[in-house]
Amino acid sequence: MSTPLDYNTVTEAIEAMHLGDFSEATIRDIQSLSRILEEKTGEPVIHLEMGVPGLQPSQIALKAEQEALASGCATVYPPNGGIPRIKNAASQFVKAFIGVEIDPLCCIPTTGSMQGTFAAFTAWKHAFTSSADSKGEPTVLFINPGFPVQTTQCDVIGLRHTGLDVHSYRGETLIKKIEEIITQNNICGIVYSNPNNPTWVCFNEEELQGIGTLATKYDIIVLEDLAYFAMDFRRDLSHPFSAPYQATVARYTNNYMLSISGSKAFSYAGQRIGVCCISNALYHREYPTLQEKFGVAQFGNFFANRLMYTFSSGTTHSVQHAMAALMEAACDGSYNFLADVREYGRRAKYLKEVLLTNGFYLVYDNDMGSPLADGFYFTVQYPGMTDLQLTRELMYYGIAVYPLDTMGSTQQGVRICTSFFADEQRDLFRQRIETFKANH
Repeated sequence: MSTPLDYNTVTEAIEAMHLGDFSEATIRDIQSLSRILEEKTGEPVIHLEMGVPGLQPSQIALKAEQEALASGCATVYPPNGGIPRIKNAASQFVKAFIGVEIDPLCCIPTTGSMQGTFAAFTAWKHAFTSSADSKGEPTVLFINPGFPVQTTQCDVIGLRHTGLDVHSYRGETLIKKIEEIITQNNICGIVYSNPNNPTWVCFNEEELQGIGTLATKYDIIVLEDLAYFAMDFRRDLSHPFSAPYQATVARYTNNYMLSISGSKAFSYAGQRIGVCCISNALYHREYPTLQEKFGVAQFGNFFANRLMYTFSSGTTHSVQHAMAALMEAACDGSYNFLADVREYGRRAKYLKEVLLTNGFYLVYDNDMGSPLADGFYFTVQYPGMTDLQLTRELMYYGIAVYPLDTMGSTQQGVRICTSFFADEQRDLFRQRIETFKANH
């Protein structure tokens, strides 16, 4: 069988890396294999495996950070809870694009959203762990598929977790299933991304209201990961202080934390900046176990002045100015932060068209009966294969993807990321997929 990349060369490279059936392959392994194959074959690999932004950042951010450095901010430690500029900007941004009020005090910059989620999990572990608790260990409920590093973060600090695959549960069924899990476990927090990585499904207001109602009823904190903020391109969410707004659980409970990332929507991933926005009520809530262990009972105070301080002594000073400038410009309407990232949607539309017309099918294929938005990710499978088989097989065709079974999914399929797909690769991608179909 003839393949775009020499069959024997690919096989030898896989064996040399000891990847076997790819069941133990990490996303970095797949990326490394791709680079090796490019070097050995002289042929380009189409990189659809890495969830890394592929667009240039705005000059607004670059200018603001350069000015901050020139003014001498690099010589001064930033405050643990963030500089006033970013706290005010984040508060306004949440009001402008989510439509909820959060005090500047409660908006805390983090070294990327990943540090924010790690701090959240650490705070939950300490706030909800009590020797007098008869319900068992506090447990995080992940609505999957999801970002696998978040479960690793829980493992690192010894925080128990469980998962629910959204594939079979949407709408009222989802809320009933979540409540069933809550009643059977000592759930302290619920985590999901919206839009979802990797499926790109988006929870609607009714589902979020149900989650919020359960959070209040059972006194659970919801961590809403907004890494792909407002990137549901089926609706125009780019206009500040006017509907429609980013869908959020924050309208339906006070027990929430919003994680807003600079990486994807603002294309500023390398500088590691995010903002964790804690509801006013949760920020000021006091937990006896925090007082007992750390002498600080207030949740938000503990987050900012114990966790962020011990993790990294705050967030890089200059990048806080960059993120603040982006949020300020978005709020005053001078910067449409979604205009550039719509390119991801255009790429997804093309990739889906080629794959679906050549025998592939979407795994997570609809959003409560509506077509999925075209965005940063989507999921596909080919009949008769497992996700590991498809991941390996596509390497022979110079296409790198990532299997779903590492992301908490119960389904067979692979994640497609649009970030590194270039216009000049369109014909090559189509040719390779058509060859794949012909060979299968």
